[in-house]
Amino acid sequence: MPSMELAHDDVVETHEEGAANDRVPLLVLSSLRTFLDGAGIGTGEQEIGVTPVGDGHSNHTFILDRGADSVILRRPPRGPLPPSAHDMLREARVLRAVQTTPVKAPAVLATCADEAVIGAPFYVMEKMDGHVITDTVPDVLDTPEQRRALSFELVDALVELHAVDWRAAGLGEGFGKPDGYLERQVKRFLGLWEHNRTREIPEVERVGAWLREHMPAQTDSTIVHGDFRLGNVMYAPEAPARLVAIFDWEMSTIGDPLADLGYLQMMWSEATDPDGGMFELNRVTRAEGFPTRAEMVARYEERSGRSMTDITWYTTLALWKAIVFMEGNYKRATSGASDDPFLKTFGDGVIELARRAEEVSRGGA
Repeated sequence: MPSMELAHDDVVETHEEGAANDRVPLLVLSSLRTFLDGAGIGTGEQEIGVTPVGDGHSNHTFILDRGADSVILRRPPRGPLPPSAHDMLREARVLRAVQTTPVKAPAVLATCADEAVIGAPFYVMEKMDGHVITDTVPDVLDTPEQRRALSFELVDALVELHAVDWRAAGLGEGFGKPDGYLERQVKRFLGLWEHNRTREIPEVERVGAWLREHMPAQTDSTIVHGDFRLGNVMYAPEAPARLVAIFDWEMSTIGDPLADLGYLQMMWSEATDPDGGMFELNRVTRAEGFPTRAEMVARYEERSGRSMTDITWYTTLALWKAIVFMEGNYKRATSGASDDPFLKTFGDGVIELARRAEEVSRGGA
């Protein structure tokens, strides 16, 4: 998995050292060490080795090595942050809820709501070993047969997640509102578009209207992961392909399960697709052996028993939401609210994605 590089002010030893820098730190080792002592992760004055994982454009993930213990810490990015965004304690709650179910997820070892420790709420979870597939497939799984197998493992894990009795798992109170999920999604993102947009993009308006006019009836409510894709799961180190963990639960809620499938469809490329530009995150699935989107949907339909009549609507919704999010990132970058140069490149990509969303809404691939 690609990793960001640590800047000189990302990790400091004390709060006093952090206060002397222009930016607040991401980790403060002295107070983190005390917290880990209390959680039984390493002991005493053992040093903490810090290795960043991922690209650092959203929540921050670090491997912490302390003595014989190696764990993962998750925390939000530097502020200011939108209300309810990057809620690490919510993410930890759903991870703990699925621990007693067949869902494959890492165990949460400790949570911290006290911002005085490192400057933001965070949680610590077990470090798992395996492969996360982004731009390449590991050699041990890089055959047509294993590519197909790992793809269906992905679909089956989604079916497994959507089969969880979320009330029995403890997610009934204050976690999500199952009724009216689709209506709230469209209404919320219409409002976000008005807030995020930096220019007129007629395709976004037309797709939003289409989603309102063709909204399907929600038939059931399940845990919705919200960011379920190939790059957010881990496979076992050796063949045969076996999915061992689902990561990045920040967007999870209770809602329509087909929202997850539509999102997975949006993120799945086929060999014959036109170039997806900068937002094609799973180009790797163009390789021989990876199933088509239609085959993935058929697998989900067979294993879940849910009708796929309206899957085009859910895929269009996923594309449209991505447009709104990306335009918000672009606005943050161009207004100076973010110093991430990658976000400044989103301008043309948002327009490309809007055209694709309209094409899909009209029955395109």
